[in-house]
Amino acid sequence: MSVTTVAADQSVCAPLPVLGRDVTVPLVTGGEVTYAALDYAASAPALQRVWDDVAAYAPYYGSVHRGAGYLSQLSTDLFENSRVAVAEFLDCREGDQVVFTRSTTDSLNLLAAALPEGCQVFVFETEHHASLLPWRDARVTYLNAPRTPGQAVETLERALADREPHGPALVCVTGASNVTGELWPVRELAAAAHAHGARIVLDAAQLAPHHPVSVRELDVDWVAFSGHKLYAPFGSGVLAGRADWLTEAEPYLAGGGASRKVARRTDGGVDVEWHTTAARHEAGSPNVIGVYAIASACKALTEAGFGDLVAREQYLIGKVREGLAEVPEVKVLSLFGDEAPRVGVISFVVRGWNSSHFAAALSAEYGIGVRDGLFCAHPLVRTLLGSDPQDVGECGAPDGGTTSLNAIRVSFGAGTPDEHVDRFVRAVKELVRDGARWNYRTEDGRCVPDRG
Repeated sequence: MSVTTVAADQSVCAPLPVLGRDVTVPLVTGGEVTYAALDYAASAPALQRVWDDVAAYAPYYGSVHRGAGYLSQLSTDLFENSRVAVAEFLDCREGDQVVFTRSTTDSLNLLAAALPEGCQVFVFETEHHASLLPWRDARVTYLNAPRTPGQAVETLERALADREPHGPALVCVTGASNVTGELWPVRELAAAAHAHGARIVLDAAQLAPHHPVSVRELDVDWVAFSGHKLYAPFGSGVLAGRADWLTEAEPYLAGGGASRKVARRTDGGVDVEWHTTAARHEAGSPNVIGVYAIASACKALTEAGFGDLVAREQYLIGKVREGLAEVPEVKVLSLFGDEAPRVGVISFVVRGWNSSHFAAALSAEYGIGVRDGLFCAHPLVRTLLGSDPQDVGECGAPDGGTTSLNAIRVSFGAGTPDEHVDRFVRAVKELVRDGARWNYRTEDGRCVPDRG
C-alpha cells in the first residue's frame, strides 16, 4: 500500500489509547513538552485497555492452582483462560502448548534447555541476542547475513543440506528485525527447514505487536514473544508450539507446580512425577498479572483489527522514511533494501554525529525518546555499518570523538500519534542543520546534558 493511499485511509484507525500519552517532560532549553515515546521496539507503552483490565482484576488476585477459595478459583480460571486467548491470538494447532515465561529471552532459553541430544541449531547472525545466544549446549551453525529474502532461504537450504549427521535440527529466525524492522520470509524458511527434516522457532517479539501471527499458516513449530513489547507490562512472555520436545525434556525449573507427585524412597531420596502439560515448565507461583495483561493485549489488538493497525503504521513509516530521505547526512540501515516490507522500526546513523549524542539531544531538547547503541544485535549492526567483526562497539557514547559503532533507532506502533512522528522528523532536520543547542558530556557511558 502506498503512502498516499494509506494517508487517505488513516481516519479508519485512530491511535489506540496508551498510558503516558499525556505525560510532560522538561526540556533543557526551558519549558515542558508532551513526551514522544518512540522506543516501542524496546518496550511499548501499556494499552489503556490492558491497564483497565488488570486494575479491575487486581482486588480479586489470588493463588493459582493451589487454593479452594473463591479468589484462587477465579484466578485459576483467569490464568487458564488467558492461555486459551493467547492460543487463539497465535492461531495455534490442536495439541500445541502455550507455556508462560518471563520474556522472549526466557522462552528461547527454555526451548534451548529442551533440545534433544545431538540437536544442531541454525541461526542467522542477524538475530537479536535473545535468539542468537541461548544455544550454548548445542552444536550451532551461524549463518551470514543475507541481502535478500530469497538469499536467506537459499543460505538456509544449503546449510541444512550439508549438515552431518542427519539428527535433530532446529532453525531459529526472527519475524521482523529489531534493528531494521524488515519482515523475514518466515513461511518460506519454515518450508525449507521442514523439507530437510528440521524444526523452526519464530522469534516474534517485534512481529506480534505489528502483524497477525498464525502458527498454522506460517507452519512454524514454535513461536516466542514478550508481553512488554505487546503493550502488556508486568514481565511475562510466551513460548507456544509443539508439545513433544517440551514434554520429553526435564522441567526448565524444578519445584512446585511442575510436579504432580513427590514421594520419599526407602533409601532416603525422592521420586518425582512431573506434569506433561505446560505446567511442567511453569514451576513456582506464576505471574498471573503479567499473563492476564498479555491476554488482554491479544484481545485488544484483535478487536481493533490488524488490517487497520497495519495500514496506519505503514502511513507513519512512510512519513518517517520520507522525512529522513530529505536529509543527505542520514543513512537508514537496511538488509533487504528500500522496498522491503517492514514494521515501525527504523535505525539510522547521521554523518558527523555520535549516535548517543544525537539521541540525547532528541530527548533533552525535543522531549523525544529513541534508542541508541547496538540494540542487542551486535553482529547485525556491525554488518550494516560495514565494520570489522572484531571492532569494539558498546552501547553508549565513547570518551571523545564524534563517531562510534552505534546507531539510532526510532520505533512506533499502535499508540503513536501523528504529532510524535512529525516532531521527530522536524527535530532530525533541525539538529542536522543547526546543531545541538546545549552542551553534552559522557557520564557512565551515556551522553547526557551538561548541567554544570
